[in-house]
Amino acid sequence: MRNDVIDKIKARYEIVGFDERLEAALNTALQVAPTDLSVLVTGESGVGKEVIPRIIHDNSPRKTKRYIAINCGSIPEGTIDSELFGHEKGAFTGAISDHDGYFAAANGGTLFLDEVGELPMSTQARLLRVLETGEYIRVGSNEPRKTDVRIVAATNVQIQKAISEGRFREDLYYRLCTINIKLPPLRERGDDVVRLFKKFAQDTAAKYKIPVPLRLTPDAEQVVMAYKWPGNIRQLRNVVEQMSILRKEERIVTPEVLEQYDVVPNSSSTQVATMGNPAGHHFDYDKERAIIFGMLNQLANDVKSLKEASVYPAQDDAFAHGHLLGPSPATLSVVAGEHKDAAADDYDEVTPLPSDADGIHQVGTFHHQDSAVMNRVGGNEGAGSSRYIDVDAEVLDDDVDLNLERLEKKTIEEALRRNRNRRKLAAVDLGISERTLYRKIKDYGLEE
Repeated sequence: MRNDVIDKIKARYEIVGFDERLEAALNTALQVAPTDLSVLVTGESGVGKEVIPRIIHDNSPRKTKRYIAINCGSIPEGTIDSELFGHEKGAFTGAISDHDGYFAAANGGTLFLDEVGELPMSTQARLLRVLETGEYIRVGSNEPRKTDVRIVAATNVQIQKAISEGRFREDLYYRLCTINIKLPPLRERGDDVVRLFKKFAQDTAAKYKIPVPLRLTPDAEQVVMAYKWPGNIRQLRNVVEQMSILRKEERIVTPEVLEQYDVVPNSSSTQVATMGNPAGHHFDYDKERAIIFGMLNQLANDVKSLKEASVYPAQDDAFAHGHLLGPSPATLSVVAGEHKDAAADDYDEVTPLPSDADGIHQVGTFHHQDSAVMNRVGGNEGAGSSRYIDVDAEVLDDDVDLNLERLEKKTIEEALRRNRNRRKLAAVDLGISERTLYRKIKDYGLEE
């Protein structure tokens, strides 16, 4: 397609950049627009997938009809069928009247299903029927209804992986993916990131009436091109807006300024997680899950060992006068919900106190900044008798549950902090759906 046509599309939809893959995606969108083929737009979160279905609709015969965009990940699982397909009066508690879903509302137009990879399996089956027959059934009804809707879907989920894990229907994937349009991540677009930085700086200055837009030094341009931008264009826009508002006096952006906003090449903040990974290599979700299950398995073994050895006979007379017995720092680190090495600085060594004049060993002390694990020492039977230490297994079991919850809560808090409370990015960081993260935030009282 001629460059002037692509340039007009860029100008109309405020698309910035000259990356070949970006222009190829725009070209494909324009070619497929006059048809009714289903399109699947793929790419990482924040790359601008939502502009492609808009281009397709505006350049199709359906452009005079309705265009409806839906974020499938933001609709609760219990109501998503009703939202998409509608429901009959009395179909469920609260259904006080008939309701037309999005498929009825968008009849004749285009329906954009963003984050389609988050759809429940039951909803996927309903969607497949619409794509195959053009029919759907309202919740609480047995009567099929017809609809004429063009479907454009988008996802940042690796669909092939989701299929292998049983989270996405393979037949639905092939129905949606008649045409696949893939958008490149920002980190692979070269100096497009500098062009986008300048555009966002100018837009923010105009919006808030700031006389001089931000300007990058040559060294700073190299930094923004080398940075990985895990949040892609969305993250870049947020960073530029923050700097524009907070640095009204100083409009020159240097590498030192970028570092204040966590824009540092090869920064660990650009990676999903590095638990138990001092080298800083990137883990995928399966590896992180394997690490967590390994920790839980080790924890279960430690608890079992403590229960089986809950009573310990002394081996010499020194125990008759008191001696500290407890799990190793490594065990306590897991029980306390801290994924740290046993030699971490947060743990003090077992420190026996000096012996008294009679050579009797006093009880040493073991300190841990966050441990709720307590060892209970039995009564003194007198010199020469056996000494027993009883570990309270029931208290230990309760502590295990509490501290695992503390670990999960702390992990979520760290992900939200790293992503400046942007839940969508935090969900990607944690390898869970945005819906699951929202529920966890409510459960732990982390809402702002």
